[in-house]
Amino acid sequence: MLQPKRVKYRKVQKGKGNMSGNSQRGHELSNGMFGIKSLEQTFLTSRQIEAARIAATRHMKREGQLWIKVFPDKPITKKPLEVRMGKGKGAPEYFVCVIKPGRIMFEVGGVPMNIAKEALRLAAQKLPVKTKFMVARDYDNA
Repeated sequence: MLQPKRVKYRKVQKGKGNMSGNSQRGHELSNGMFGIKSLEQTFLTSRQIEAARIAATRHMKREGQLWIKVFPDKPITKKPLEVRMGKGKGAPEYFVCVIKPGRIMFEVGGVPMNIAKEALRLAAQKLPVKTKFMVARDYDNA
């Protein structure tokens, strides 16, 4: 599963405005011809990313290439069960990626459009956001 090798700060604050507004970067296809774009805001866990990756590569039968365009680098902390209030913040439990509307999450290249569309549809089912299938501007339907 994806997680950073090292982090500058072990615990970070949740943040209020870090998910408001549209994605300022990562909103255009850069590697592949097809991709899925987020239409909502959420935290995407490393488990969800991995599940989507497996679903897409399984459908493509390891042909073509899949790019994961998001990385979970924000630690989410959790206090143990049945612990009283106070006594500080809990220990880091897992890592998430902040997803804003318009963010390209996965890209696919080297496969026909119908295979890519189905692979990304299966991947999108594993994600907690509504998504939209994207096609590159310079894609020719030959």
